[in-house]
Amino acid sequence: MKKYTYPSVLTIAGFDGSGGAGIQADIKTFSALGCYATSVLTALPVQNTMGVRKIYPIPVEAVADQIRAILDDIFPGAIKIGMVHTPELVETIVDTLSEYPKIPIVFDPVMVATSGHRLIESDTITTIINRLLPVAEIITPNMDESAILAGMPVKTLDDMVIAGNKIRALGCRSLLLKGGHQETEKITSLFISEDGSVDPFVTEKFKTNNTHGSGCTLSSAIAAYLSQGKALAEAVALAQAYVFDAIKHGQDVQTGKGNGPLNHFFNPQKLIKNEMV
Repeated sequence: MKKYTYPSVLTIAGFDGSGGAGIQADIKTFSALGCYATSVLTALPVQNTMGVRKIYPIPVEAVADQIRAILDDIFPGAIKIGMVHTPELVETIVDTLSEYPKIPIVFDPVMVATSGHRLIESDTITTIINRLLPVAEIITPNMDESAILAGMPVKTLDDMVIAGNKIRALGCRSLLLKGGHQETEKITSLFISEDGSVDPFVTEKFKTNNTHGSGCTLSSAIAAYLSQGKALAEAVALAQAYVFDAIKHGQDVQTGKGNGPLNHFFNPQKLIKNEMV
């Protein structure tokens, strides 16, 4: 009898009880793209579609234990890292992952919520730059987050190019700089690869409040496609298309009183089964 495996993806991220962002968005994305989802909780934000009310920390020992429990049993094809809001948490995640064979890491530097609420302690940024950026296959900052990492205002496409090069110089291999906050009719995001080449992605901009968790979803989609064996550039392109469609199919739905979620399941895929060798 033949045996099979699912392409599995691990998310190391924060909680969102309203279901639109964080681990919940990650699990929905992995599942919608035919992958098996595992998760490690890094923080317990109390939030809904209108914003973050409070953040309860998870002990770093518990985070390390969670990572080991998953990697000792269900080894993922890719890892998405989201909310890491303290230096100790960054150190713990990087040190624990170093105990295992290298896995492609997609890091979404969650620093500012859609509502504008800042989610990260200022002294965490240096630790992220020193420890986490060098081990990530790709990072996916939005314009606010790239401004924090690059130490400069990021308002225009030209600013994005300059900031992207500054962030690459900090030690990250490649990045997808998201342009969702542009005050333009179309959105341009920039994929800056390891060799420094810049590929723009231009998409239509929807008039909708339903973009809560779009960054979580995008980074998770990249990780899902990497776990399926796609090359990084293809994974980025496919993930961009998935998020575009998820926003498009959820733009006219009201969920909650604030920034609503994407429609992750506009075209759900069956769990992929790969034959074991």
